[in-house]
Formats: sequence, C-alpha cells, structure tokens
Amino acid sequence: MLIPIAAYAPQEDLTAPARPKAELWRLLPAAIVIVALYLGPLMLLGVYLTERYGSLIASALFERIVHGDTPGGMLLLLWTFLGLALGPFAAVRLLHGRGAATLFGPSWRTLRTDFLRVFVPVLGLQLVMLPLTLHGADIRPGLNLTTFLLYLPFALPGILIQIGAEELVFRGYLQSQLAARFRMPAIWIGVPSALFAWGHHLPEEYGQNAWLITLWAAMFGAMAADLTARTGNLGAALAFHFANNAIALLVVGVAGNLDGLALWSLPLDLKDTDVTRPALMLDFATMIVSWLLARLSLRV
Repeated sequence: MLIPIAAYAPQEDLTAPARPKAELWRLLPAAIVIVALYLGPLMLLGVYLTERYGSLIASALFERIVHGDTPGGMLLLLWTFLGLALGPFAAVRLLHGRGAATLFGPSWRTLRTDFLRVFVPVLGLQLVMLPLTLHGADIRPGLNLTTFLLYLPFALPGILIQIGAEELVFRGYLQSQLAARFRMPAIWIGVPSALFAWGHHLPEEYGQNAWLITLWAAMFGAMAADLTARTGNLGAALAFHFANNAIALLVVGVAGNLDGLALWSLPLDLKDTDVTRPALMLDFATMIVSWLLARLSLRV
C-alpha cells in the first residue's frame, strides 16, 4: 500500500531536531552507547550474583529472569529495560547535540492526549477479543487476585519502561535520525522495523514458527512507526505497544514464557505449528484491527 507523503508530514516534528547532526556514521557509536547502557548493568548484576551466591545460583537466577516465569523474575526482566531506555537519551546528547525530550515529540500535552486516545479503545478491543483467543483452550490459573494486585504497582511501571525503551530506540531515535537523511518512508520505517523484528527472531525457542513470529514483530514495528509518523510524537505508539503487552504479560500469558505476573497461563508449545499458527493468525488479525482502531481514534 502506497501512503501519500502528506500523511506523514507530522513526522517532521520528530525529524527536525535530528537534522543538524544526521550523519550516518553517528549511528554506530550511538548503537554502542545504547547497547553498553543496556548490557553493562546486566553484566554487573551477573558479577555481583556470582560473587555473592556462586555461579550455580547466579545461573539459575538469570534463567528465571530470561524466562520471566516467576513474579520476581518477570519484574526484574521488565526493569532491566531501564538501561535500554537511558541509552538513546545518552546517545542523542553525546552524538547528536540534542535534548532527550526531542525523542518523544514537541509537546508533552499532545503526547499524553494521543496516548489516551489510543490506549483506551485498543485495550478495550484486546479485552473483547480474549474470549475468541481462549475459546476451547486449556487455560490455567496464574497469580491469585490478591497477589496480582500487590505486584501491579510495580508491574505497570515495569511494562511502561520495557515498551518505552523499545519505542525510544526504534521509533524515537532511529526513525527520526534516518528520516533526517532519507526521504523515503520505506527506509526510515522499514529499517527500524526490520531491526525490531530481528530482536524477536528466536528459532531455538520458537522452532518452525520463528519466521512467523518475526514477521509479526516486523508488522507490529511498522504499525507503531506508522502511528508515530502520522502524529509526530510517541504517544500513539506507546499506547499501542502498552495495551498489547499489558494483556500478554498481565492477563493471559504463555505458560513458562513471560507469564510470571499473569492472572492466567495458556499451556502452549510455541514450536508446535499445528497449535500455535492458528493462534498467531488470530493475533495478526487483532493487531491489524487494533492499528486501524488507533488510526480511527486519532482521525489520521
């Protein structure tokens, strides 16, 4: 589908601050800064746990964090994205001479308004679609309601940090910097979306379904980028991402895979094509309808 350039005119609000220092060579040291701020604290945590408890216990603790299958492990996983969120803040300061606030858009008020205009209807749609997703599924209880509510004040900010970090890196930073160099949306939407998808490509974990999940991530990234370009701020993309992850991480999770904070778990072998692919097809449909609903709510 060809989109008129005029539809993406608001992208200039994010792109303008990136123009003065938009040389492509700056992206490499910026990437190093972002990765260092993300992985550095994790490495230090690993050293501390190993020194304090020994390599066996440290390895077991990291296993729980990676799988997110316990409340503590899931919370730690979400909050480790704080380093990733700080990465683009440091990168734009050090390498592009612009303020961190420019990654979000020109107006906090507009960002907040766009966030709410998208979050409420998209979350509502996700909740309405749950019975279809779970129809006939062998769903299992996760956290009891009391425990869930006790963790919620820490879980919600954690999810916001996680999705905020990804939106800042791929839409706030990379999309705006590439748009400052290239006129074609296929580049400044396509490249960040491809990198976002690559980060979700886990063939060892998803088997033959890996390519389909990677495609899902690429489409999700492109839709978030589209909402960003149509509004000129991160509000809509943050809401789109937050609503999706809140349902997946807090309401119904996949058993043993990031379900540590969920009210219910769905025993699903993500390598099983016969079981997983129909669920993914429904997930694709929900994502597309959510994107269209977001655009309708924003009137863009």
